[in-house]
Amino acid sequence: MLSVRALNRATLARQLLLAREPIAVTEAVRRLCGMQAQEPKPPFLGLWTRLDGFQVSDLYAALHDRSIVRATMLRATLHLMTGDDYRAFRTAMQPMLDGSLRVLGDRAEGLDLQRVVPAARALLEQEPRTFNEVRALLQEEFPDVNDRALGYAVRLCVPLVMVPTQDRWGFPRTSQFTLAESWLGAAPASEPATEELMLRYLAAYGPASAADAQTWSGLPATGEALERLRPGLRVFTDDKGRELFDLPDAPRPGEDVSAPARFLPEFDSLVLAHADRRRIIADAHRPSLTTKNLRVRAVFLWDGFARGIWETEYKRKVATLRLRPFEPLPKAAVDDLTTEGESLLHFIEPDAKEAVVSVVEDE
Repeated sequence: MLSVRALNRATLARQLLLAREPIAVTEAVRRLCGMQAQEPKPPFLGLWTRLDGFQVSDLYAALHDRSIVRATMLRATLHLMTGDDYRAFRTAMQPMLDGSLRVLGDRAEGLDLQRVVPAARALLEQEPRTFNEVRALLQEEFPDVNDRALGYAVRLCVPLVMVPTQDRWGFPRTSQFTLAESWLGAAPASEPATEELMLRYLAAYGPASAADAQTWSGLPATGEALERLRPGLRVFTDDKGRELFDLPDAPRPGEDVSAPARFLPEFDSLVLAHADRRRIIADAHRPSLTTKNLRVRAVFLWDGFARGIWETEYKRKVATLRLRPFEPLPKAAVDDLTTEGESLLHFIEPDAKEAVVSVVEDE
């Protein structure tokens, strides 16, 4: 049986959060099996908090040399993936992506994927386009179909990647998309590599249950894949008696291993990768993770667990980081978080003349 604290330390070890590691950006993204990238900036912060000596230019270069791509993947959301992983696992995502079309409801009336998908591919073979452009052009060809339904269907059913630019965080507010096979020089794998994906999930987030794997991936068949893999896996239980699968040689450090203060950006996959998230955040604090419009807030870790949310502001060359703890923090936590927070501010705002970290207590 593995305690919540043991699961915390095992997961942090795989997430590069027990110590910053001196590895390349592409290797980090591969080990993390992707990073949620609903917005362009958070992955830069997520890599800074995990890698020794990380610079913005490191990820910028990897995006432009196409070794890392930003594309729709897990849970039908945008992720950074290595180009190799995108090609390997994109086909495994398709059943989940097809199922996501259900959210269109009545707006899908008249939507014929057998006609829309080839039409969209033809448009994107001509040149990269924004989705505003794709929707408008498809609307001309399919005037009786809802334009948003047309665009959403293309996002889910055509393997696409976003085209990086010279913008500071790699992408503009309205990005262009292009066919993945054109960008990467090869099409996604023809067969779904679901079992390999489950092994990679365990390497990055284990030990984990079938429900955890489904929550992370959005795929319904994770339990079946893990059952097929069971003979080669170690099986544990948690404090509630649930089965947890893991790789035999994966790191599982002791509960007494120290965990440094760390800042996770908005949408970080670590806080979204398990059905039971107590290994990172207490159930009582979990509602604080998301806003009413479903933004996933940035959280800070102390002693390995999420202890609150954080936000930054930049005015008149002063960079400010505000900690909003879930509960009062001990002085040692404030000291550690202040030191780490000042470093983070200098990374985010290198031109700041002053970096200020403050704790905002609930009124």
